[in-house]
This record gives sequence, C-alpha cells and structure tokens, in this order.
Amino acid sequence: MDNLDYNHFWPEVLQVVPTDNFGIFVYFNDGSVRFFDVRPLLRKGTVFEPMMELQFFKDRLTIINDTVAWDLTGDADPRKCVDLDPFVLFEQPCVADPLEQESA
Repeated sequence: MDNLDYNHFWPEVLQVVPTDNFGIFVYFNDGSVRFFDVRPLLRKGTVFEPMMELQFFKDRLTIINDTVAWDLTGDADPRKCVDLDPFVLFEQPCVADPLEQESA
C-alpha cells in the first residue's frame, strides 16, 4: 500500500496477538504490524487493573469498533470494554510479523 495517503488514513485493527509479557502485536488495514507494550498502563486503581492478570489479559483481548479492546464482561458490549486509541497504536514502530516467523 505504498500509495496510501496517510493524511486521510484511518487505522483499523484487523487482528491482535498477545504476548506472555503483556505486549500486543497489532495488525492494521494498511498491512503493517506494530508492537505495543501494555505494561505501563497496568496499574491498580485504573481501568486497566483487571488486565494485570495475564490469563485475563490474553483471554479477553479482542477487537471492538476497529481497535484493540478487552471485553470485561465477556458479552462483547462496547460500553463495557477497555479499548486503546487506534492512532496511538498506529504510531508505534512497525515490526516483523511474529506469525510469519513461527511458520518459517
């Protein structure tokens, strides 16, 4: 997508893959893969507190409204989730696709 006009581009998350150290690989609609370290957000007394437990972090990770989200209640209600701004995620550096590395 070399001809993409990033002045008018709206990033949409197509896939998200969690890591065992509270990171996420985010796949975007421009074909890029970016890595975001969620650990700085994981603090007691914040909306991110439930994600401090690794299994919850991984099990509830999803895509809601075209961005990364954690479905807190398990019913995919966008009003009951914690999500991340897709522009913040898109500003992260591009990385190699970890799924391609596993299959190689």
